[in-house]
Amino acid sequence: MTDATIRETTQFVYVTYIAATPEKVFEAITRPDVARRYWGHENVSDWRPGSRWQHVRANDARTVQLVGEMIESSPPSRLVISWANESEAADPAAYSRVSFDIEPYDDMVRLTVTHDDLVVGSGMANGVTKGWPIVLSSMKSYLETGCGLDVFAKPKAA
Repeated sequence: MTDATIRETTQFVYVTYIAATPEKVFEAITRPDVARRYWGHENVSDWRPGSRWQHVRANDARTVQLVGEMIESSPPSRLVISWANESEAADPAAYSRVSFDIEPYDDMVRLTVTHDDLVVGSGMANGVTKGWPIVLSSMKSYLETGCGLDVFAKPKAA
């Protein structure tokens, strides 16, 4: 292996606590009609290992933005998918991996999202470190109050 073929990778981990059941959190990730309410996208798959999944913008254009494959599905406690921009779907090196671990925690759920195999300094690594916190905060708000956040909001100018 030459220096040119070495990929330095990193991971992003986000933990949140949600006043919901493991089943409701799992559904929020896997049911398109629920995900669109807090994410602005639908996650579309049959959720069986080896199956494809698509992250589809929930608007009239229905743009497929992300794609991947189901790696592991153990409802309602664990889901693992591969993850790449749709434009890079043909490049095996473009894929990272996302694990959703859903654990009962007293009368709530501890959700740990681990996005790993991210290339250090890549656009994907940069994007997920900004994207996951607002998406998961929106999921928490939606499950606890019935109202998600505007995941497309931008920071206010100083």
